Parts: sequence; structure tokens; C-alpha cells
Amino acid sequence: MTTLPHRPHTALVVVDVQNGVVVPNSPNREDVVANIATLVDKARAANVPVIWVQHQDEDLVPGTESWEYVAELKRLDSEPLVAKEYRDSFEGTDLESVLAERGVGRLLVVGAQTDFCIRSTLHGALVRGYDATLVADAHTTEDLTAYGAPAPEQVIAHTNLYWSGQSAPGRRAGIIKTAEVTF
Repeated sequence: MTTLPHRPHTALVVVDVQNGVVVPNSPNREDVVANIATLVDKARAANVPVIWVQHQDEDLVPGTESWEYVAELKRLDSEPLVAKEYRDSFEGTDLESVLAERGVGRLLVVGAQTDFCIRSTLHGALVRGYDATLVADAHTTEDLTAYGAPAPEQVIAHTNLYWSGQSAPGRRAGIIKTAEVTF
């Protein structure tokens, strides 16, 4: 139902599942990464584009271990890699042109961090005319309670709650679980 004409395809967008972002104490880290790997495999088997997004900043310097994707996930050379510097994966990147070249109007979004890049990317997609679905059990965040944030499990649950009811004219949003995804 996307508002983007002539873009009937779906893509899996994998956001920032990097060593310095998805840290060992990220809630449900192993399950989230395994779910993302499952979705990548499903997408590849169905010839659905897998788009990898990789953040860089003073803590995530290109070429460093913290900047690299986690070892459990392997990008194929044929799959686009979008470098970003802002929370919204569309801002200052070529993500829009990568999706347009593939006729993509619907996104399944997974990755990290829930309360930063995932939320920003979902909203960025919806306002740009995309249908944007969050895979509810394939995103995580770090513990930022020391800065006044809720516990990470609450951040994840709240994001799933509010995105499940998200909508915009001519666009669909919502959540789905990994086991329910079909391409």
C-alpha cells in the first residue's frame, strides 16, 4: 500500500548490528542476532533484497572491530552496504536510491539500537512514503538507565507497542515476529 508508485517490492533493512552497538549485555542479544540471521536467510531464499546499514562516528570508526558487523552475520558482496552518520538511515545516505533502484516500497526493519537508529529509521521510512514494519523480536538496545532511560526491555516493549499502532495516509506500519515473516 506504499505511496511510492511503481515500487511493489519488499526489502529487509539490517541496521547497525555492529560489535560496538550490539554489545554482549544487550537484551536477548543471541536471540535477536539469530532472528536477524534467520530473516536474512529467508530474504535471500526469496530473492528479496537485504540492505545493510552501518553507522560510523567517533566510537564506530571504519575499519575498527567496534565498527564491524557482528561475526554471526555475513553480508554478501552483492548486497548493498549503506554507510550512515545519523540515526535515521535515510539522512545523508544513498539508502533512498538503493531502494529505488530495486523498486522497493515496503521495508522490514531489524537491528539496533531500538531507541535511536531503529525508531529514527522507521519514522524516516514512513514519512518518505514507505510501508515500514518492525520485526518485534529482531531489535535490541543497550542499557541507558544511568542517563534516565527506562530499562532496555521496557524500551523494546514500548517501541513494539507504539509501532504496532502506527499509521499514515496510504502507508502501512506495524510489527511482526520473525516466525511470521514470509517474503
